[in-house]
Amino acid sequence: MADMSATGHGAISAAVSEPAGARPARKPVVIGVDLGGTTIKGAVFDLDGVPERLSTRLSPPEGGTALLGSLLDLISGLQRDAEDRGRAPVGIGVVVPGVVDEASGRVVYAANLGWHDVGLAEAVKGHSGLPTTVGHDVRGASLAERSIGGARDRSDFILVMLGTGISCAIHNHGVIRNGYIGAAGELGHVPVLPGGEACRCGQQGCLEVYASAAGIARRYHAAGGDSRATAATVAARSSEDPVAAQVWHQATAALGLALATLTLVIDPGLILIGGGLSRAGATLAAPTAEAVSRHLRWRQPPPITMSPLGPDAGRIGAAILALESLGYAERARQWAQEFTIGALETCPSD
Repeated sequence: MADMSATGHGAISAAVSEPAGARPARKPVVIGVDLGGTTIKGAVFDLDGVPERLSTRLSPPEGGTALLGSLLDLISGLQRDAEDRGRAPVGIGVVVPGVVDEASGRVVYAANLGWHDVGLAEAVKGHSGLPTTVGHDVRGASLAERSIGGARDRSDFILVMLGTGISCAIHNHGVIRNGYIGAAGELGHVPVLPGGEACRCGQQGCLEVYASAAGIARRYHAAGGDSRATAATVAARSSEDPVAAQVWHQATAALGLALATLTLVIDPGLILIGGGLSRAGATLAAPTAEAVSRHLRWRQPPPITMSPLGPDAGRIGAAILALESLGYAERARQWAQEFTIGALETCPSD
């Protein structure tokens, strides 16, 4: 890999400035990676937010060091591809679930990854030679939503990500609320059914057990449904399959209760739902909004909408984090939604 010891504006200047008579200046790019318990989603973006390459792979189910190795391998592939095309990677952003110490780049605890006290920024920088920023996956995704997604120009909103787990990002008066230990937004571990099913976190009745993609699929299988079905399958079958209908109803009812509670505590102007399950559209939005309304008797519920970025918000947000750490926050705010979203649909991928 290229030796990119410069940081900040200097890294980008070094990448695009060549001595007289040397090869043409290389176009600077950043790498954004969304590391999850089910998939690792990476992308190369230019400084204007146009994706040039996508890479997605399944996360090793055992997590731990195997997951870290898979992440580093994906980053190496994106770096090589960018350099082979005459690009100059200048920074990397990685977003992960769990409790993240963003200042040090350490993952304090991530149950779905099998990680505890992992120096992720140091590991990625040591492997790639590039400045690396590590952030929380949903807070990172919310930056993408605020810049080019469903919360553009909003200062008060909540982004709820429904994936392998469930978490949310809270924007209040334009400020992202991280919490005292960096664990704000762990909505998936709010008990919605006291004494309910056991959660892998050690509690019982957590929202994730009932409404996460993993939880929905698991509960459908346990109830006698098709063992190959995913949460998306359950959503698609919920209007005709009684087992799917029951599991889906329980999921949206639990999610509605959690969002109503969150509304009463935070008072958001908008609830935006992202992650893979957001692709269910009205099948998810309508019963969830109805459940929220049932629990809010004396006030109007906030609008509930699906993210236009869907499961891509994490890798977009990771790239924005990389740009911000290099001193180009204003550049990221000027990304155009139509360029980024449109290009994602046709971007080369592996």
